[in-house]
Amino acid sequence: MFEKSTWIRLPRNVVVGHGVRSQVVDVVDDLHLQGRPLFVTSPTPREVAADPIAADFEAAGIEPAIVTIEKATFDAVERVIEVAEAEEASYLVGIGGGKAIDIAKLASHHLEMGFCSVPTAASHDGIVSNRGSVPDGDSRHSVAAEPPLAVVADTGILAEAPWELTTAGCADIISNYTAVMDWRLAQRLQDVEYSEYAAALSEMTAEILVDNADLIRPGLEESAWVVTKALMSSGVAMSIAGSSRPASGAEHLFSHQLDRLAPGAALHGHQVGVGSIMTAYLHQGADGIWRAIRDALASIDAPTTAAELGIDDETVIEALTTCHEIRDRYTILGSGMNERAARDVATKTGVID
Repeated sequence: MFEKSTWIRLPRNVVVGHGVRSQVVDVVDDLHLQGRPLFVTSPTPREVAADPIAADFEAAGIEPAIVTIEKATFDAVERVIEVAEAEEASYLVGIGGGKAIDIAKLASHHLEMGFCSVPTAASHDGIVSNRGSVPDGDSRHSVAAEPPLAVVADTGILAEAPWELTTAGCADIISNYTAVMDWRLAQRLQDVEYSEYAAALSEMTAEILVDNADLIRPGLEESAWVVTKALMSSGVAMSIAGSSRPASGAEHLFSHQLDRLAPGAALHGHQVGVGSIMTAYLHQGADGIWRAIRDALASIDAPTTAAELGIDDETVIEALTTCHEIRDRYTILGSGMNERAARDVATKTGVID
């Protein structure tokens, strides 16, 4: 007998395809959003998408306010909140990569108003999830928020985004394999709340990219379509679970620690991809799936070694031996690895020489 009710909040509308940028006005109208929108964007996405979308709104008799942010910080969230209040905005539209959408998501959550997500890069599953990730000093915070009311993903724009952003999004999804392994382990050993449906959906997204890695190529709109669908499925899995568990395990702890030890050295998705190679080995040993993860990452030009991340071997070892302290989340790392064990797994998986 079930004793607990669960609220699952998902986007009402998801529009994916070539040229759908021009449909943002229609999507907003279908949601019955009234009043003035505030567009949250960053410099390049503003030129590529935000300004053309603003022109569409103006043609429909709506004059949007626009705020351009340079970095994803809590100060930027505060700035967006202030602009939204000053401009008497009724809803927000995040247009850009991860930083613009996360900032719009967190600001809209604080303001208790809806927001729509218009990604210009398939760099992470935040385009649809109920989580926002913002750096704070030498650490990064993942914050619960409301998912977007709608997602409009133009595959033509996404295909033209910098290739490294797309490969980072792919690596982020592939790391779902080990995130789910950790989640199941935590459920067995710590009785952590677990959703079989969310776990299966998350794993499926990882399998899609691993099985189709040879089809993911720069400049191909078909590739952008596959990656975007996978990112959306991953974000939905987190919304179903009510946590980031389906997409965040020890590999994410490893990445967060790298952010502290070597800030700005590599993209988040690339770091979790390398972390996933090693944590998969810890879960399943030499005969496990870690090789398939490594080969898929290599096939899409994502880093598989410390050198390719631009991070030295000793920093990788330090991150592995200390990242379990970052948050109270049970993973395969348990209460921590010693240096010898960390060096052994990093060497055997080829992450370090």
